[in-house]
Amino acid sequence: MDGSLMEDVTAIGRIDAVPSILEIVCRTTGMRFAAVARVTDTRWIACAVRDEIQFGLQAGGELDLKTTICDEIRCSGNAVIIDHVADDPHFHEHHTPRKYGFQSYISIPIRHRDGTFFGTLCALDPLPARVSDPKTIATFESLAQLIGLQLDAQEKLVKSQAALLEAENSAGLREQFIAILGHDLRNPIAAIDAGATMLAKAPLDPRSKRIVDQMKLSCGRVANLIDDILDFARGRLGTGLVLSRAPAKGLEGSIAQVISELQTVHPERDIKVTVDLPETVTCDVERVTQLLSNLVGNALTHGDADSPVEVSARSSNGNFVLSVANAGEPIPGDKTERLFQPFTQSAEGSSPNGLGLGLYIASEIAKAHEGSLAVTSDEAETRFTLTMPCNCG
Repeated sequence: MDGSLMEDVTAIGRIDAVPSILEIVCRTTGMRFAAVARVTDTRWIACAVRDEIQFGLQAGGELDLKTTICDEIRCSGNAVIIDHVADDPHFHEHHTPRKYGFQSYISIPIRHRDGTFFGTLCALDPLPARVSDPKTIATFESLAQLIGLQLDAQEKLVKSQAALLEAENSAGLREQFIAILGHDLRNPIAAIDAGATMLAKAPLDPRSKRIVDQMKLSCGRVANLIDDILDFARGRLGTGLVLSRAPAKGLEGSIAQVISELQTVHPERDIKVTVDLPETVTCDVERVTQLLSNLVGNALTHGDADSPVEVSARSSNGNFVLSVANAGEPIPGDKTERLFQPFTQSAEGSSPNGLGLGLYIASEIAKAHEGSLAVTSDEAETRFTLTMPCNCG
């Protein structure tokens, strides 16, 4: 027996009510053999049996499909009900009663909820029996329907269990992936950076110094890329970014530090900052400044070099609003729609040093703070705005 048919037999065996159903069938009709059969276009297999006449068939046993009436039921989809074979105009010369020696017979199709044919609920006896009674037929139909519903419920349960197991396995893989990013990749970068720092302290000729400086810059860039991928993994593959929220009484100083660091990298650029924070903001300061650094860095990279970058941070009416604006070419409308998706560059000619994760991570930081990150872009300016409650979480 192939695996799928064996599963069908096992599925019927798992339905606790089936033995009681077969007993009800026999007691209701007076017949002494009842079975649930799996019927395909090539096989007839007993899934459950109640045998009081020593018919000789057990669960898992088979009959030649062409010797059964169930093959006709599968094709027609109609029940077959015989009170007395000898008096039945259609079946009195049928080969099946002659082969198996019965006089009374009833077989009702078992179907799945979607109408798919599974098999039959059937009963037979060597003696005649009154099975064409409407109440008896209705009882059989209800019992066959019950078996079909139970099969569907089992199938749904099996699928749910498989999905749960897959989810658990996926969760384990995600955790391993995040652990590799957070530990196994950082360690060799940290070792290279430490070695470059030691070399930088030694007397070096100009060429060697340039090489060491470039090594440190490359280590910093790789570390930033790892941070971005790690945040992406947590946001998209894990349970979201983890925040450490606290009243940010020093938020103005943290904003100033971010601007100072970027101003050092871009001394020729003008960055105008307005900070007005009368209401204390509860947030993860490191994450908010990470978002700010990303937005200002993008503005410096893609904005008009002759125009200032404008940064505004305000808290009022229970909301914290942080915005970064720059002049320059507007972001095309079709690009704006997918700007916060991962691996999307912020503008044409974007820096090749990133993975296109910066704005996605910034958006995830906003969501983690119960806020949102929006963009508007036209000929006058491009502006990114973070809006979040002052007391989120």
